[in-house]
Amino acid sequence: MTTGTVTTHTSPEGIATISFFHPSHNSLPGALLTQLADTITRVGQEESTKIIILKSEGAKTFCAGASFDELMAIENEAQGLEFFSGFAKVINACRTSSKIIVGRVQGKAIGGGVGVAAATDYCFATPQASVKLSELVVGIGPFVVGPAVERKIGNAAFAQLALDAAEFRSAEWAQQKGLYAEVLETEEALDAAVLAFATKLAAYNPEALTDLKRVIWQGTEHWEQLLVERAGISGRLVLSDFTRQAIQKFKSK
Repeated sequence: MTTGTVTTHTSPEGIATISFFHPSHNSLPGALLTQLADTITRVGQEESTKIIILKSEGAKTFCAGASFDELMAIENEAQGLEFFSGFAKVINACRTSSKIIVGRVQGKAIGGGVGVAAATDYCFATPQASVKLSELVVGIGPFVVGPAVERKIGNAAFAQLALDAAEFRSAEWAQQKGLYAEVLETEEALDAAVLAFATKLAAYNPEALTDLKRVIWQGTEHWEQLLVERAGISGRLVLSDFTRQAIQKFKSK
């Protein structure tokens, strides 16, 4: 199974771009989740970094969430906890980074992908960037990404997404709820807007940005423990016969 890649590039202005890719619709296997989390942490600690842009490669899908192949391979609760903790690591890396993270969502965000988008501080998207929390369809729930998504769009909208698990909500809906700050018509316009905003931020007082980041995420200090507890719920559910059959059925579509 191809493991995918995480690449970084930092401009002379201090804009660090972190990009992830996986050939299966940018789904995220455990190793890639860990690599992405470690990269976000490392790049955020580098003195040359002023602002981080988080994006994925390809056109149609920003991130399809968990790797179904890895989900099927989980044999015990410990493995389940370890796998779902991957998303917890990425969200916590975004949360604890002292740098503002600008999201670039060019296509669909599904499951954990919605959580990654929600973990950014300011997110741009295109009309193709519809969202779906599909976990319930395969017998689990959006437990790990839930706090990040709920924090961004509120409990009512989160409940809509989580319960109506088979349906996409439009990028316009996601913008109205606060997941996306701006929706641009084309990918070219998206890139221009992301770069212009990141460039503007990079010129601001870095200490003020760090303090503002801390204020924006105030009240989430317990997530280090909370998200791991949530990962344990998913890790337990993924072992059930119901979930096994649901994933198999979903994969064979």
